[in-house]
Amino acid sequence: MIRFEDLTLFVRTAALGSFSAAARETGLTPGQVSAAVARLERELDLRLFARTTRSLRLSGEGERYLPYAQTVLATLREGEEALHGAEAALQGRLQIAAPSDLGRHALLGWLAEFRRLHPRLDWRLHLSDQVADLFRDPVDVAIRLGRLDDADYIALPLATGNRRVLVAAPDYLARRGMPASLEALREHDCLLYQLGRRAHDRWAFQVEGRRQVVTVRGTLVCDDAEVVRRWTVAGEGITYKSWLDVSDDVEAGRLVLLFPQYGETLPLQLACPHRKQFSPVVRELHRFLAERCAARAARLLPHLPSP
Repeated sequence: MIRFEDLTLFVRTAALGSFSAAARETGLTPGQVSAAVARLERELDLRLFARTTRSLRLSGEGERYLPYAQTVLATLREGEEALHGAEAALQGRLQIAAPSDLGRHALLGWLAEFRRLHPRLDWRLHLSDQVADLFRDPVDVAIRLGRLDDADYIALPLATGNRRVLVAAPDYLARRGMPASLEALREHDCLLYQLGRRAHDRWAFQVEGRRQVVTVRGTLVCDDAEVVRRWTVAGEGITYKSWLDVSDDVEAGRLVLLFPQYGETLPLQLACPHRKQFSPVVRELHRFLAERCAARAARLLPHLPSP
């Protein structure tokens, strides 16, 4: 008889690539996870993983069996939710990955509000500007800026009206002056965000229906978007960031918008690997966050020049 727990541990081990990682996630020992997989292999009379002293990977049989195991687990979850009703579905663990700046200064407050509405939820929040792998990382849903070109993901919009905006502190503008044009950004101190090994020093704008790219320079570079925002508020230079990240600073007067009409569109979306993972919890979270993100994105409109 195949055990539900063994099937779950097989799926998580396949996703994480090691018994140790699956053990850390579930609060078990690596030996317990290995024993569960071995028990499942005995029931199926096949090898699910090819093991060496240094690596663990799915065997050919394991790759063919994995989607069936995932479907079984998803069906069992759906059945449990249907039996216990919608309110009971809003409980359990939800693991979310989100960008660092938006996560720290906006999402934390929104999730606290959502948790008060649904106190039976258990959260795991991963804040990082590194893009989470939804198929391998221990994440149920990811909140992502920009368009998702990977057809393997399912995405729901949170703020389609969001865009990048140029901002600088009044202190910096008093010292260096307002740039007269987008091209004049080349002569200013620009604060750069780094993803992976590359600093984003080519800033793209939409100018009268065409795309204009300006290559900028700066001596301050960071792979944490919140640090870049803090440098900007401190008057270190000009940056080009999501309106969702800087709206509070603009409205409080800590930052000033430069050429807001030229900002590039930067939608915010909620993504997960498979449509079946849009559980009642995820659907309600999407609805809740979409209302708040869209309202914050719309606050840019009064700052745009009249047509």
